[in-house]
Amino acid sequence: MAKARTQFICQNCNASYPKWTGKCDNCGEWNTLVEQLPVASGNSAVARGASSGRVLVPQTMQAIGAEKSIHRLGTGIADLDIVLGGGILPGGVVLLAGQPGIGKSTLLLQITAHIAQTQPVLYASGEESAGQVKLRAERLGAHTSEQLSFVASTSADDIAATIRSGAYKLVIIDSIQTLSLDEITSAPGSVSQITNSSNVIIRAAKEAGAAVVLVGHVTKEGSIAGPKVLEHLVDVVLQFEGDRYGGFKVVRAIKNRYGSTAEAAIFEMAEEGLRVVENPSAALLAERQNADGSVVMATLEGTRPLLVEIQALVNPTSFGYPKRTASGFDLNRLNVLIAVLERRTKLNLSDKDIYINVVGGLRLADPAADLAVCMAIASASAGRRLDENVVVFGEVGLGGEVRSVLSSDRRVAEAKKLGFTQAIAPKYGNKNTFIKGVGDLRQALIDYLQK
Repeated sequence: MAKARTQFICQNCNASYPKWTGKCDNCGEWNTLVEQLPVASGNSAVARGASSGRVLVPQTMQAIGAEKSIHRLGTGIADLDIVLGGGILPGGVVLLAGQPGIGKSTLLLQITAHIAQTQPVLYASGEESAGQVKLRAERLGAHTSEQLSFVASTSADDIAATIRSGAYKLVIIDSIQTLSLDEITSAPGSVSQITNSSNVIIRAAKEAGAAVVLVGHVTKEGSIAGPKVLEHLVDVVLQFEGDRYGGFKVVRAIKNRYGSTAEAAIFEMAEEGLRVVENPSAALLAERQNADGSVVMATLEGTRPLLVEIQALVNPTSFGYPKRTASGFDLNRLNVLIAVLERRTKLNLSDKDIYINVVGGLRLADPAADLAVCMAIASASAGRRLDENVVVFGEVGLGGEVRSVLSSDRRVAEAKKLGFTQAIAPKYGNKNTFIKGVGDLRQALIDYLQK
């Protein structure tokens, strides 16, 4: 019998090569090829599939009966239940991904402690021992529940068999990158191991009707590690964002088969674990000093209005090429806004270093942040302050025009609640007397940067 030859599989796109090469020709990534033993012959598998199988009996949509009411598992955190669409659905699979140390395991242990009061829960860890998890559980007050069980295992086969037993209503797997199947020779975390382990776990969850939460790692770029098919397989994908060293942490759904993807839950880390921030706007503005370069912006986190402070610092550059740095804001968008400021106003920023910071560790993806960022840069460059009772929001076009944004009424209501007296916003479509409408960027700078 001929000796089975090993193959080199790309961990990014799953392309196979007979020998190792530094670069994958299929996806262009470097150093992603890992040596693996070949699986069963593809031709024999196709031949077996062509002769096996059975004829399926389809149903019309009218003949399908309505399912009985399904009771979701409440997490004990109202904001997180809203993000999930009402709670964790039995038989559903949730993928929670975030930076290391941001609080994924802490949040899940808090959730399991609440659900274990009424339902049996299993916490399966492939990264920590029982003693390590017990220490965290004691800190969070989750060690007294008799229905919360723990197992340390990296075998996807064993965990799937445990799920199929039907003994648990919720299973936490921390993390999917540590699991492996016995039939696959590649290392845990490889494309083949993640894909096949996820399939086995998801199939077991659907058969037993147990809810499963998978913890996922992220790459240095912030995307979920592993193949993209992992996000397609699960029912809900939650992204855990924020600064792990402080500030607010945001959980938002980037995929949800059972609810909206426009909601977000805002947390802060305390000694007893993660807790919901009841009034994030007031907390973000509590230490604000009204200096030049400081602008308060009304944004939206999901459907929740939120006031955040945007700070700008403009200094003469000491090098030939000016530096632009943004924390919590897209750097490419910042460069576009700087170009618009130079072209549509009289500001000269070509020899200035520009630094932008969104206070509180939040990351803004709202187009309404454009006007606030531009006014902060102009304020810092000219040394003029904006009135401390003014909030700003609006999208800026390449022509310097200020365009309308979504949910202006909710932004205004949040500003009024915190004592602000007016808002600088797009004039088109806004009839609220609270709003001082502006049509273009230059008008906004001339009218409101007076001090």
